[in-house]
Amino acid sequence: MTRCEWANASPLEQAYHDDEWGVPVHDDRLLFEFLILEGAQAGLSWATILKKREGYRQAFDNFDANKMAQYSDDKIAELLSNPAIVRNQLKIKSAINNAKAFLAVQAEFGQFDTYIWRFVSGETQHNAWQDLLEIPTRTPKSDKMSKELKKRGFNFVGTTICYAFMQAVGMVNDHTVDCFKYK
Repeated sequence: MTRCEWANASPLEQAYHDDEWGVPVHDDRLLFEFLILEGAQAGLSWATILKKREGYRQAFDNFDANKMAQYSDDKIAELLSNPAIVRNQLKIKSAINNAKAFLAVQAEFGQFDTYIWRFVSGETQHNAWQDLLEIPTRTPKSDKMSKELKKRGFNFVGTTICYAFMQAVGMVNDHTVDCFKYK
């Protein structure tokens, strides 16, 4: 079975590729999880974040934005000492800030899903890449998403992070054409 080349790096990445990457997500909690994890990945490998994903779920109350928005300085100190996550103060504070911004978007649009999927008109954009090297790290749509999320108060949502988020949650299909998941 042929997979996207990056998925062959480890069994964890293979399972993530086969079961999640590029599958359209419309659940607000899971969309929020991916947004936080993609931001946490900045400067690191996705494999590092995948290995710490369960640690993140436990540390961040299963990405419950309502709970995260209420985190205190004591909770931040606890998170900074937690080896199950990336212990970066800026990224931890960003996750808490993003929970607040996420809740504001939900209040305005009813669901974060309604807001975020409008960047692709509610439909997965299907690309036809022959090779991993053809896949962009950003697009005009991720540029727009990044700009709008920043205006709404989100952090760690640069255009490259937004494009990785779009790939992860199935807003774009960037499986290479020879990958069994492409269709």
